[in-house]
Amino acid sequence: MRLRWLLAMAASGVLLTVPSETGLRAQEPTEASIASGRRLYHQKADCQACHGWSGNGDKLDSQAPDGADLRVSTLSRDQIIFVIKCGLPGREMPAFDRLSYTDDRCLGRTQADLDKLGLELPDPGSTLQNREVERLADFLMTKVIGKGEMDRAACIDFWGEDVNVCAEFQ
Repeated sequence: MRLRWLLAMAASGVLLTVPSETGLRAQEPTEASIASGRRLYHQKADCQACHGWSGNGDKLDSQAPDGADLRVSTLSRDQIIFVIKCGLPGREMPAFDRLSYTDDRCLGRTQADLDKLGLELPDPGSTLQNREVERLADFLMTKVIGKGEMDRAACIDFWGEDVNVCAEFQ
């Protein structure tokens, strides 16, 4: 029942209230953590396949599911971490925690519960360790989440330098 409610809230665009595993962040993300998160976004997790290189939902892989426009998202860091780890069953967002739905860490639901509800959870391709999820969240929160439409200045900030792709924003 709780999972149905979560999915209904996510589908309607209402903010999710997710219990905090990480609590308040003790320190600001470092440049190294942000750079590591950027690499995870573009390579290991391959978030760009569904969410686009800039996180705006313009996917790079036509075979990939349609990803949310993260640039207009209002999710908190804890909510982003939860979604990365547990995915959104029935919404084509994979769970990157290899143990998600093997125990009660994801809203108290298991894979058997998802099966009973007819909710599919796509394969992530690769899973992420907790520290990688934290770094990916550092990158997303500082460079993508709630940052609005991409322009040249935002593109340079996103990549950390003036790369070829930023030329489209002349």
